[in-house]
Amino acid sequence: MKFVSVPFLILGFAAPLSAFTAFSNSRTLAFTGRVTDSSMRASLEAILFDCDGVLADTERDGHRVSFNRAFKANNIDENWDVDRYGVLLEVGGGKERMTAHWNEVGWPEAIPEEENARKGKVKELHLQKTDLFMTLIDEGAIPLRPGVLRIVDAAIASGVKLAVCSTSNELSVKKIVDTMGPERAAKFSVFAGDMVK
Repeated sequence: MKFVSVPFLILGFAAPLSAFTAFSNSRTLAFTGRVTDSSMRASLEAILFDCDGVLADTERDGHRVSFNRAFKANNIDENWDVDRYGVLLEVGGGKERMTAHWNEVGWPEAIPEEENARKGKVKELHLQKTDLFMTLIDEGAIPLRPGVLRIVDAAIASGVKLAVCSTSNELSVKKIVDTMGPERAAKFSVFAGDMVK
């Protein structure tokens, strides 16, 4: 068993939520696969979650779906399936992702050829995608990942501070946190959007 001494735990896309257990006799984490109230007590000062892919599978169930709906609403014959979107996730940022995709496969007729007009249309599509994404959250279409509430409840019971750190839109991150319910959400600090560099 490998031990790492840290005062906080960062749960990001590469670290599955079930991979950590904290021991109460020290600030030591062991990669054992379970988190319990008693194992977390006094062992951590904070847990920092990423949002996309950690709290919820927002990329597959939210952003991808919202891009496709924005394309359809703008008469753009485009539908990103899970595999294609997985490849596109190698490009950071929604506007940049659309641009990289269409630079590769060709630009739709619905998007102007002139560069400034093209950038404006991509920005407009991205804003529309963001609005559609917020609607999906409000509709409950983007569930929390299994185990999230169990970890959050154990942390709250043990007095461990909670935060989400994400480059995603601050409002959308707060909406995902709000799906946990008001008592849990009140325990989170959110650092998102442009404040994250």
